[in-house]
Amino acid sequence: MMSVLNIPIVQEADATDLPLPAYQTAGSAGMDLMAAVTEPVVLAPGAFKLIPTGIRLALPLGYEAQVRPRSGLAFKHGIGVMNGPGTIDSDYRGPVGVILFNFGPAAFEIHRGDRIAQMVIARHERSAWRVVEKLEESGRGEGGFGSTGQKHGA
Repeated sequence: MMSVLNIPIVQEADATDLPLPAYQTAGSAGMDLMAAVTEPVVLAPGAFKLIPTGIRLALPLGYEAQVRPRSGLAFKHGIGVMNGPGTIDSDYRGPVGVILFNFGPAAFEIHRGDRIAQMVIARHERSAWRVVEKLEESGRGEGGFGSTGQKHGA
């Protein structure tokens, strides 16, 4: 049984008709975010727009909300999250918006209540730097982009 983190949420006055973010299945990691647009928004190929969700959050210290693309929108229409994953910090209290980008070849229309992105609540740690003269060796070393190969065994 998973524990449940209770997070304070406010629905904007013009979004009370929309459902709160929700998990669609028992195994879902992300909750769907809905478009709180007042009229349809057309996203032209190569364009991006900030789409309101009609909510505000108060995440506990040590948590973030990650805003990620929905795989169905990405695969079927080429719609992604511009800064995905976007981060909502625990001290942010403003309206949650999603910067959608149209990577696809055709215009895409967003309607009120459309599921436009998913939000994953994640615990994170604070880090402090410890300056050293030399880093511990690893099997990978300084191998960068593509250094582990592209095919099995390569």
